[in-house]
Order: sequence, then C-alpha cells, then structure tokens
Amino acid sequence: MSGQQQPIVRGGCLCGAVRFQVCGPLRPVVACHCRQCRRTSGHFVAATAARPEQVEFLAEQGLRWYRSSDTAQRGFCGICGASLLWRPDSGTHLSIHAGSLDEPTGLRLAAHIFTADAGDYYRIPEYEPSHPHGEPRLQDLWGEGGG
Repeated sequence: MSGQQQPIVRGGCLCGAVRFQVCGPLRPVVACHCRQCRRTSGHFVAATAARPEQVEFLAEQGLRWYRSSDTAQRGFCGICGASLLWRPDSGTHLSIHAGSLDEPTGLRLAAHIFTADAGDYYRIPEYEPSHPHGEPRLQDLWGEGGG
C-alpha cells in the first residue's frame, strides 16, 4: 500500500434511501445519448465510473436493479425514482450518474457517446468529442491506473 489516501466521493438519490461512497479514482464524465439512457432519464445521461470494489453502499434500502438489456442493469431508487447507476454484466466498472454525486466532484465532461441516437430537440456542441455509434475505450478516458 502506498500510504497515499484515496479520495472519497459520496453521492445518492433525492430521498436518501440510496447513499454510496467511492474510494478511488473516477473516470471523467461521459454523456450517453443512446435511446435507453434517454428513456430511463428523460434526457441523455452524464455518468462517471468506478471499479465496483471501490464503491460502498452506505444506505441501500431503496436500491433496485432493472435488467435493461442482455448485457447490463440499471440501478435506481425505488422510493424517489432517481436514476443512479449502470452496471455491465462484465463487472468491469460501475457507471454512476454524475448528478447523483455530492459536490464538489472535480470531474469534467470528456466525451459524448451514441450521438447518432441523440434527441432531435437539442444539439451537441461541435467542439466536444463525439462518438456516433459507441464509446471510446474506457482506458483512454480513465488514464493510467483506471478502469
């Protein structure tokens, strides 16, 4: 162990029935414009990510999981309805909706993904990195030592 303390970031839902903390690095925020993210959130989803073993639930009585595809589940609060998490079956990472984090987060938006599915009522800034049909490699966004 390096003796260097990992940053702790906390977050949760609107009503407090789901609270968590992340002890480790967070990936920069990625905005996903896929149809599923737009349907579950009402707009596109802006999410960071962490390794699952670095996420600890402090309160989870409201946490529910919905199998949204053959390859992933979405976590939400069954009490207040807040959309919070996305978990691939591969177990490589846990995506965390950036708006669920307590501030300050220190995070920045790094890219937009699945922009070909973006809604017709908004525009993605041309100066921000975009990926029409998928996502960049997580390692490219995370940097050294990330997911």
